[in-house]
Amino acid sequence: MFTNYIKTAIRSLLRHRFFSAINVFGLAVAMALSMVIMMLVADQMMYDRYNTKRTRIYRINSIPIGPQGETRTETATTTLPLKQELLENYTGIEKAVRIVRGFGNMWIELEQNVNVPVAGYFADPEILDVFEFELEYGNPRTALIEPYSVVLTKKVAKKLFKQENPLGESFKVGDQGLYKVTGILKETEKKTHIGFDALASISTVKSLEALGTRGKNVDNWYNYTAGWIYVLLEKGKTIADIEPHLKKIEKKYFSVLPKPESQQKVRYSSQPLMNITPGAFINNPIGPFLPWIFIYFFIGLASIVMLTSCFNFTNLSIARSLTRAREIGVRKVTGAMRWQIFTQFLSESVIVALVALVTAMLLLIALKPLMMQLNFVRLMKWDLEANYFVYALFLVFAIVVGILAGIFPAVVLSGFQPVKVLKSLNTMKLFSSLRLRKTLLVSQFTFSLIFILSVIVVFNQLQLFLRADHGFNMDKKLVVNIGSTSAQELKTELLKQNNIESVTAVSHVLAAGSSYGEDYKRSLDDKDWTDLYYYSTDEDYLKNLEIPLVAGKFFSPDNGESNKNLIVLNERALQTFHFKSPADAIGQELILQKDSSRKQIIGVVKNYNHQLLMEKMEPLGLIYNPKEYRILQVKYSGTYEEAGKSVAAAWAKVNPSLQVDYKDFYEEVHKIYDIFFGDLVSILSMIAFLAITISCLGLLGMATYATETRIKEISIRKVLGSSDGALVYLLSKGFVGILLIAIVIAVPAAYFINNLWLEKLAYHVSVDGITIALGIISLLIFSGLTIGSQTWRAIFISPAENLKGE
Repeated sequence: MFTNYIKTAIRSLLRHRFFSAINVFGLAVAMALSMVIMMLVADQMMYDRYNTKRTRIYRINSIPIGPQGETRTETATTTLPLKQELLENYTGIEKAVRIVRGFGNMWIELEQNVNVPVAGYFADPEILDVFEFELEYGNPRTALIEPYSVVLTKKVAKKLFKQENPLGESFKVGDQGLYKVTGILKETEKKTHIGFDALASISTVKSLEALGTRGKNVDNWYNYTAGWIYVLLEKGKTIADIEPHLKKIEKKYFSVLPKPESQQKVRYSSQPLMNITPGAFINNPIGPFLPWIFIYFFIGLASIVMLTSCFNFTNLSIARSLTRAREIGVRKVTGAMRWQIFTQFLSESVIVALVALVTAMLLLIALKPLMMQLNFVRLMKWDLEANYFVYALFLVFAIVVGILAGIFPAVVLSGFQPVKVLKSLNTMKLFSSLRLRKTLLVSQFTFSLIFILSVIVVFNQLQLFLRADHGFNMDKKLVVNIGSTSAQELKTELLKQNNIESVTAVSHVLAAGSSYGEDYKRSLDDKDWTDLYYYSTDEDYLKNLEIPLVAGKFFSPDNGESNKNLIVLNERALQTFHFKSPADAIGQELILQKDSSRKQIIGVVKNYNHQLLMEKMEPLGLIYNPKEYRILQVKYSGTYEEAGKSVAAAWAKVNPSLQVDYKDFYEEVHKIYDIFFGDLVSILSMIAFLAITISCLGLLGMATYATETRIKEISIRKVLGSSDGALVYLLSKGFVGILLIAIVIAVPAAYFINNLWLEKLAYHVSVDGITIALGIISLLIFSGLTIGSQTWRAIFISPAENLKGE
């Protein structure tokens, strides 16, 4: 019997190919979005699940406390001496692991040094046991004991060395020294929230601190950003047994700060390993993660899209019901029970959902490469690989969707009375009250227009960022990452090239998202310290960027090391430090909080945007500190390619064994905008497309229903001489009203919603009349085509065919 249901369902779907295709496509689009989110959530839920000790592992986080006792955003890092304090003076902890930042590159692919082959951390030897990292080669007990020893992932080992087992081999990591390979991790599908290519012994940190290449943070109770601490509880112990220990340590070290002007109090908090990813949104993550708030948002978005798709399926099924009413009547007369007809229609719905599942999976295969190219996806290392569990979930999901979408039409259609449908089919009306359906349709088009307007606003905002005048010249410039290379030596070689016009050494890329800051005062009698953003520059900085000097002078090569005692401020800093004029500031001194040294103000530059354009312009200081030089900004003539060859030639003379790393200055400044706003435009565009597609399918259902139920009326009007245009207007005017209501609701809603985030940006566009007009026109084009596809059928209705039985 069930086989007959399937056969009949397939025949019915093939008989109505057009509407079957619409149903399949509508469900497939919504299911594809839902499946992407399911794959993303499933991937995040797999992190650290392999660890048999996972219920006993906790990360100790820090909550900074402000001067007035206010708590600030929680951070995953903490004070590193906490490990020894817990192990030596308290009970309940079996092992503790310190993981210290600063070995090689960061896990997140920003500002990578091409001459540093790995991204990783310094770590205690216990990390291999606590996190159950298995070694294919090497001894886990001794692999991370000696200084300058390193454990590599299999993938990185293959990239660095030709041999299968590279134990004992060495490689250089920038200016951090030569490291000996003492372990190779096994390749595995197991996922850990710690993002790394390599783990170096933490004993190396002590050596680097002694050499002066690292700050002394391993024993510093008042630096809570240098690394992470994980604890493995003893069996039978709970985190409630450990929390009183943390409170005692807080009281011991943070009740009274030794140097309150430069130190900050913290409060410790514990985070279970299983709550890290997905987890709460906190600062300083140690690897890729997805906050729960994102997951809730994605699930809510998928649920809305899926429910509206199910509603559209119902709409279209009911709209086509009249073509099958006679079939239902005949089947009931010949003995079919209501539950059999109900099962028949429900099976059709499930088959449509299964076909939609296959279509959705094909869409995923086609679109996955595009999704994986999103900057944010690559940065967060999200993986959309599915396993058998996920595929089984997809199948169950499709069946549930089929049942939800088809249950209402099945109930309605199976309830047709044979006498009515066989006697007076043409006079049947379903849903005499369409208020609910119209309300849902208005809601759909309202959301669609909000998304369309939001896409336009975000795109306009991105264009503003890309085209804005920052107050300095970005044309024909590139940046060279110098690493441990002598800035002056490379600068000298570059200036020998014919197409190199100007070179300046600087600490970090201007207006690209990175920031350095120090606290200053005009006088020790001042109550508060002022946070001053700064760049370490050389004497050619203003010339290279074409930034005008308002008063005073800039650093001079004749001053030599005495430049370190000087500072140049921007106009905003004058206001902050309450100088009356640029001339008034020249010759005055500022006191640096860090070491109480004094810097003399020798010049004032015009304000320019040294931060991201999302932020308001802040006070800025330019100082001279060659130890902080990380890049060279090179101004060139000719083409970028020719300039690149000149840079490579100069680099080869200074560093013949290292690879040169240079990038376009304009692109570096705008990279952060492309990453976030560029991706946001892509994502919102996709959502807007889904929203308008689903809305149009719902509109198609109502337009089809209107045409089907008014065929007799249309035929009579044509006999009485009604024009084609009048008939199209008659059938369309109700839908025009729906669109107008949606526009009236959506425009102020979109204006309000977008202004909420636009007002948080220092430089922003507005939701103006052109933006609103473009959005409305887009909506009207899509909806007009949809309505017209059905109302235009009225022109081709044959009165003789439809009235011959009257």
